This record gives sequence, C-alpha cells and structure tokens, in this order.
Amino acid sequence: MEEPEKLSFGKSLGHCCIHHWEGKASILIPLALAPLLIYAYRIDSAAYKCLFLVVVMAVFWITECIPLYMTALLPIVFLPFFGILDSDTTCGLYFSDTLVMFLGGLFLALAIEYSNLHQRIALGTILIVGCSPRRLHLGLILVSAFISMWISNSAATAMMCPIVKAVLNEMETQEIFEVYMTQEEEPVEEGENPHPSKMAMAFYFGIAYASTIGGCGTLVGTGTNLTFKGLYDTRFPMSTEHVDFPIFMAYAIPLVVVANTILLYISLQVTHMGLFRPNSKIGQEVKRGTVNKAILHAVVKERYKELGAMTCHEIQLTILFSMMIFLLFTRQPGFIKGWGDFLNATQFWPSYNLDKISTYYAFRSVGSSSPLMLPLILCFALPTQYTFFRYCFGSAPFPGRAMDALLSWVFVDKHTPFGLAFLLGGGFALAEGSTVSGMAKMLADVMGFAENMPGLVIQGVATFLSIFCTAFGSNVAVCNVLIPILSEVSLKIKMHPLKLTLPSALAMSMAYHLPVSTPPNAIISGYAGIKTKYMAVAGILPTIWGFAMVLLNATTWGIVVFPATKSFPDWAKEAQH
Repeated sequence: MEEPEKLSFGKSLGHCCIHHWEGKASILIPLALAPLLIYAYRIDSAAYKCLFLVVVMAVFWITECIPLYMTALLPIVFLPFFGILDSDTTCGLYFSDTLVMFLGGLFLALAIEYSNLHQRIALGTILIVGCSPRRLHLGLILVSAFISMWISNSAATAMMCPIVKAVLNEMETQEIFEVYMTQEEEPVEEGENPHPSKMAMAFYFGIAYASTIGGCGTLVGTGTNLTFKGLYDTRFPMSTEHVDFPIFMAYAIPLVVVANTILLYISLQVTHMGLFRPNSKIGQEVKRGTVNKAILHAVVKERYKELGAMTCHEIQLTILFSMMIFLLFTRQPGFIKGWGDFLNATQFWPSYNLDKISTYYAFRSVGSSSPLMLPLILCFALPTQYTFFRYCFGSAPFPGRAMDALLSWVFVDKHTPFGLAFLLGGGFALAEGSTVSGMAKMLADVMGFAENMPGLVIQGVATFLSIFCTAFGSNVAVCNVLIPILSEVSLKIKMHPLKLTLPSALAMSMAYHLPVSTPPNAIISGYAGIKTKYMAVAGILPTIWGFAMVLLNATTWGIVVFPATKSFPDWAKEAQH
C-alpha cells in the first residue's frame, strides 16, 4: 500500500487556509478588531463598543465566514453583554410587527405557488401581450415585475425560469433563432452545458432584473423594504409621515417600478435583441421570430391549456389575495380615514377609560401584520374543494380521508427561508443598539461636513453608496448597516429623514452585476449557466437607469407624496436630542 504523499509546510498551510478559512476568519476578524473594543472599555464608551459589534458583523456578512443568519444573532449576545440593551428588549426586536408582516408575505406567496395560480397569471399575461420575440420579452418582464410585487423576487424568478426555458426550447426546435452560443463564440468543455446566446440571455436577464425592480413596489416585495420600515419606525416613532402600505406604493410605483421596468426592457432590446439595428444578425433573427409568432403563441397556449379550468383552490386564493390587498390599502390610506383609524379608540371614543375597557384598548394600534395574517390563517382553515358536502346528509360511500387545506404547513416549513427572519431581527436590534449607544450619532457627526453641500448631491452620494455596497453583499444586511447611519446624518444636516433614507433603501435592491448581489441573479446564473462576465456587462444600463430613477423620484414625485419632506420637521428636531 502506497504511503500518502507528504506535503511541505507551505503547501499544507495553503491547503488548510483554502479549505478551512471560514473558521479561522471567524476568530481572526474579532481579534484584529480587538484594539477597538479595548479602547471602548478604556474610555467607557458604549458607542465604540457598538461600533466594534457593527464592524465585526459587517465583515462577517461580507465574507460569510459564518452563515448570514447566525451573524444576525450576535446582538442577542453582545448588546446585553456590553450593557447597551437588556435581553428582553433585544429579543423583542426579533419578532416585531414588521417582521411578522415579512413572514406573512412569504407564507401567502407560498400559498399562491401551492395552488399553481402564479403560472396561470404568467401564461395568461403573455397570451394577452403577444408572442412575437419582442412582445414575448415584454410580457415576461411585465409579469415578473408584477408578481414580484407580492411575492419574493427569488420566488418570482424561480417560477418564471421554466416558462422561459420552455419557450426558448421551442424557438430552437422551430429554428426561429439561435438559443445557444456556438463553440467559436464561447468554447464549452466536455460535459459542460452550452451557454445561452445573447438573445436567450435577454429573456433570463429580463425576468431576473424585472423581479428585482418589481420588489421595490410594495412593502412585502422584498425584505429590504420591510427592513427600512422597521428601522425608520424604530428610530422615528414620532414621525407624522407614516410609511404605510398604500403610501409606499404611491411613492415607488410610478418612477421606481413602472419607468424603470420600461427602461429595462428598452435597454435589453438595444443591447441584446438588435433594436434599431434591423440588418444585424440578431435583428434578422427577431424579424424571423416575428413572422413565426403563431408558433410561439401555440406553445404558450398549449402550456396554458394544460392548466385546465380555474380550480376552486385557485379561486379561493384569488379572493384571499384580493382581501389582503384591500385590507392593507384601507387600514390607514392617509388621504382618507381607514378602518385602522376607526379602531383607534383614543381618537373616536376619547371619553372612555381605555385602561379599564380591554376590548377597545386592544385595538388602539393595529399594525400591518394583522390584516396580512387574517387571510393567511384562512388559508390553513379552508379546504381546496367542497365536494365533501354531498356526504354530510347522504349515504355511503363516505370520504376516506381528510380534505386538504389551501396551504400545507409541511410545504410552508419546507420552502420558507426562516433565517431571513433572523436577518431582519438582527438588523432591527443592531439599529436600536446603535441609536441607544450613540454610535450612529457619533458617525453622523463625523459626516457633518455634508451640511454645507446641496441636498441633491447628498441624496446622490447616499444612493450611489447604497447601490455600490449592495452589489457585493446581502441587500438586507447592507440596509441594516447603512440606514441607521443615514438617519443620523439626516438629523445632523437638518434634512428630512425620509428624503435621505427612503431613496437609499430602494437603491439597495437594485443589484444587477454579480450572481452574489441578489437571489434572482444567482438563480438565472445557475439555471441557465450564464457567466458572470455577461451579467456584469448586462447590468450596466439597468444600474444607471435605477440610480437616475430613484434620484428623480426622490426630488419630484416623492415630494408630491410626502410634501412635508420639503422642510426639516419639528419631530425630527426633538429626535436630535
């Protein structure tokens, strides 16, 4: 038996560092930052203690030397240990109204997927829009953007990928256009799948980027939006400008979602599908596809026909989904009194002693999680169909099994990324700790030089910084670090907090360049075998448009939705102290 080859000390150390760097980094990073902690204890500064924790968590989140979700649990240990927050307060931040709203949104999205309603919506929209290559591309982008407003962008992308693949495979079968690159264009090793062509990549980029953009349209569209709401509400509880569901949609949809989606479509048409270049190779392929659009229409129609008639399961989910939207919209719409205002007993029944009337007292503050959880609970209570009624007063044969509910907990438990709840909760705890300790204010004081800069420049720098940082890490993690700092900066320079933080939060979702930037990018990269170099180039124009639209929205339409942001409010002056 041959003895194993002996490696030199240098090679052994290299192999050890390559394969076991995570464990070493998780020890070496805190040790490297230990002087900061020693200095904090030397001057007895809670701000520097919190800064040590923030820097360690930020580096852990960037390197992922330990899982993101476990990093998010560090505040439970260190905020009480440093004497910044007690354990009850810290742990309470891990299950706030905003976090429950996030979980409810995920569960309801899974209910739609469980009923297969999402595919009916997608295929039906494509049939309405049209099936020429350009119209098909537009249809896929529009439906991805719309669906991702209500379910997670990763779920929307994962749902659309098989639809895109089926359409592209049919195009290849009918020889409408090249779906894969040739060996000369992109060499392929033996056993490796062929790389998608430029036009095929346009379809995959379209659904991934549109899902990212659509998620910016509602509070439940992406975890970043809910993270922002939780951080803003925690830091500015006296704010008179409430970021509720309908107000957020009114702010984000016109420019950030609709205009951005249209610009995305035009960009990909120009760069990947030969728009304005009818005589180019790709332009000719698109023209040939337009001539054969009947074939594509037949493929999509066949897929839609396979779904059959709309089931009782899908009908009920449609009703419950509509119920959720209605309840969220009408809770506190802002421009009129909503049912949430009606249940505010202190406003409508001020003469009552609310401390003694528990029924009214319980309704003094109804958050967004309540109207979202109500239809979700019904999903577990209502059956998928009602044929069992025929047996209730009849004779045998009787049903031999229980009826399935609209949503299965086994399915929810299997497909819900519960770790994201830790990530959001960790961000809320870290933000509260940075405020209480004075760390965020300390960093804002360092950036006090921005007070003499034009407001547009400050917004532009904050937006650019947000887009840049989220390209290399989790957007929720970036939001947890940046938003508390920007909140304090806004107080320091006497700018309305919403004017600086809300555009930055939206910009944190717009990561188009790398597979690691956001889940939709990673999904299409793995599903279609798209190389990073093609994604990095394709994301240039969408990033430029995203930056421009967020900034334009903040300085024009945003002022219409939030007119109070024109000046520095009185409640913010109180928050400075």
